[in-house]
Amino acid sequence: MIQLKTKIWVDALLRRAESGLAAAYVIRHGDEDAGAVLVKVADLAGQAVLFVPARDENGERVWTRYRQGQVPEAEVDAYCQRRAGDDPDIWVIEIEDRAGRHFLTEPVADF
Repeated sequence: MIQLKTKIWVDALLRRAESGLAAAYVIRHGDEDAGAVLVKVADLAGQAVLFVPARDENGERVWTRYRQGQVPEAEVDAYCQRRAGDDPDIWVIEIEDRAGRHFLTEPVADF
């Protein structure tokens, strides 16, 4: 299986969000070839949901929530900073959308 470069995947996510009339930003630029990506979805009212990459029971890539439901945006930001301190290759993408859409095309698991 061919792995898509992270930069290409991030660019596609940004375009999907912008096409949906949401604002999308690269908060932290990681390794362009194979950096992990965290996707923060902010609701513009101080709350956010953070999607982190995971693998399901079949080894397929899925997304899962950092915590269930919305959490204070400052908590999400602190988590992203901690992760960046541990992994210099990590990307952080922020999507600002009143409807809370994440624009991810891969499955989002609840485990």
